[in-house]
Amino acid sequence: MMGADPAPHPEDGEGPVRRVILDAYAIAAHAVSNAQFEAFVRATGYVTRAEARGRSHVFHLHLEEPQRHPAPLADAPWWRDVTGACWRRPDGTRAAEPTHPVVHVSHADAIAYCAWKGARLPTEAEWERAAQHGDEGAINIWKGRFPDAPTGPVGLRPVSSGDPNRHGLYHACGNVWEWTADGFGRLHSPRAAQNPTGSLGASRKVVKGGSYLCAPSYCARFRPSSRRPEHPDATTDHLGFRVAELLKPGTP
Repeated sequence: MMGADPAPHPEDGEGPVRRVILDAYAIAAHAVSNAQFEAFVRATGYVTRAEARGRSHVFHLHLEEPQRHPAPLADAPWWRDVTGACWRRPDGTRAAEPTHPVVHVSHADAIAYCAWKGARLPTEAEWERAAQHGDEGAINIWKGRFPDAPTGPVGLRPVSSGDPNRHGLYHACGNVWEWTADGFGRLHSPRAAQNPTGSLGASRKVVKGGSYLCAPSYCARFRPSSRRPEHPDATTDHLGFRVAELLKPGTP
């Protein structure tokens, strides 16, 4: 089963609860780390969207001097569009931690990594099935009043830190939002679906799982069924991905 009904954000299109049938697949235990992404870049010379653009979105509390950066985004004042921010330097200056999930990656960047790795992005149904088991494991989310009065550390944790869920996934919920292969749509048939792949021709993609910025009082999207739309070119310091692959018949 996937979806939720009712859900805290009806505009996200989580419902109705519906049955899905999936072919056998494998999904990574954790999001792609900076060390893994660096190996890809070293091998291919790949340049991410944020690097080519020269800037990306950074959460304001991660900036030592936020007033020296552009004005807050009108619809989300906790973000700054920071020159130099990219996967190598998540806040625009300091080097990325090798064990942290790679961030500031667009949908195309994630697909390029998957192609090099011989893998693919999971579908929303695959991602959700692996994330759900009545036990989400370690969840890195916002504590305190969002967006400027946290009561604990705010930011990324290593990709395999804490306890995994009962499917072996680390940080399936919280830490970073994760790209999926699916186009975003709000309407779903209540009938059982075989290997659903999302809305064809959609201009936005489904991201799953929530991030370290999800707060119970604000976002509350840190559940397996949580979803939201994201523009494929979007790059932020709380958006990453993990890889998946189909298993051939007879694969152990």
